[in-house]
Amino acid sequence: MISHIDHVVLTVSNISTSVAFYQRALLMEEITFANGRKALKFGNQKINLQLLGQEPRNRAQVGSGDLCLITHWPLEEVITHLTKEQIQIVEGPVEKSGAQGSIQSVYFLDPDSNLIEISVYS
Repeated sequence: MISHIDHVVLTVSNISTSVAFYQRALLMEEITFANGRKALKFGNQKINLQLLGQEPRNRAQVGSGDLCLITHWPLEEVITHLTKEQIQIVEGPVEKSGAQGSIQSVYFLDPDSNLIEISVYS
């Protein structure tokens, strides 16, 4: 029935701060859609950003996100990039279980304390 994830939504405290962070940390592309809303595009997916209360159907809180993103970079290059950008790794590299098997991951927090996991398949 379901083939893939199109987008996820993060509730953030400041759209501009989040866009700048994800552009710097993960080299994502800022896009604007539907009445000026902001999203971060990577591959065939995107992360939509919303402020607390902006979407009444969504009860997510600022900082409640937990994302695992797969990279084509070697994990050592990811760590080097994050370190260069002064982004503190809170865990890793560690072995975890991904949707398709074993992954190696590093974790860090975005400006709103959403947990971001960057992983490569073993």
